[in-house]
Amino acid sequence: MKVIIIEDEAPARAIIKSFLKEHTDIKFCGEFSNGFDGIKGIKELNPDLIFLDVQMPKITGFEMLELIENPPEIIFTTAYDQFAIKAFEMNAVDYLLKPFAKDRFKQALDKAKAKISEQKQEPEKVKQVMAQIDEKPDTIFRIVAKKLGQIHVIPVENLLFIEAKDDYVMLHTSDGKFLKEKTMKYYEAHLDAQQFVRVHRSYIVRIDQVKRLEPYGKSSYIAILSNGQKANVSLNGYKKLKEVLSF
Repeated sequence: MKVIIIEDEAPARAIIKSFLKEHTDIKFCGEFSNGFDGIKGIKELNPDLIFLDVQMPKITGFEMLELIENPPEIIFTTAYDQFAIKAFEMNAVDYLLKPFAKDRFKQALDKAKAKISEQKQEPEKVKQVMAQIDEKPDTIFRIVAKKLGQIHVIPVENLLFIEAKDDYVMLHTSDGKFLKEKTMKYYEAHLDAQQFVRVHRSYIVRIDQVKRLEPYGKSSYIAILSNGQKANVSLNGYKKLKEVLSF
C-alpha cells in the first residue's frame, strides 16, 4: 500500500514516518509540506492513502481536496476544529487528533488497510466529506480555483459577482473569470451577507459593485456593476438590495 504525507510541520511528518516504519506492508512514497506540492505528489505517485493535515499554509487540506480528481483514501490529521472532526468521522477513513499515540495511529492505519483491501476508493467518498463541510455555515474569505492547469487562490475581496453556469458557477473577479464546481446555494450561505447578495437565481453580486439598477420588464431589473457588466435582478433580489442599500 503506497502512502504519502501532506503536512506542513516537520515534527508531525517525522512522527508519522516513524510509525509507518513498523508496518512492512506499507511503501512510504513521499512527504509534502503544503497543498500545492501535495497535489503534484498525488498526481505523480498515485498513492493508496494520504495523511492530510487540515491547517496548512497557502491552501488548507479542505481546499486541496476540492482540486483533486479520483482521490485516494484519506486520514485527516488536525490539532483542533472539533466540529469538523465529527463530519470527517462519518465519511473519511479516520482522523488523528494531534498529538496522537502509536496505538491510535495503528488503529487508523488498520482501518485504511481494510478499506483498501475490500475495494478501491470511490471518488464519491471525498465528495461526501466535502458536502459535510459545505453544510457548515462558516464565512469564507478566499476561494481556490483551477485555470489552465494553474491553481489560483482568490481573496473574497477580489470577487465582483458570481454567475450560475449549469452544474458550475463562474467567478467574476478583478483578476478575470474562474469556473468552479460549486453551487450558488453554497456561496449564498458562505459569503458575508453584509458584502454579497443573491439578487437572482443565477446571480450573486458584491454590494459595493452595484452602480445602478435599471428596470427590465414588469417585475425584474438589471444591475449595472462598476466594471460595466450586468446582472439580472429578480423582484425578490430587488427587495434585498433595497434593504441593504437603504433606498
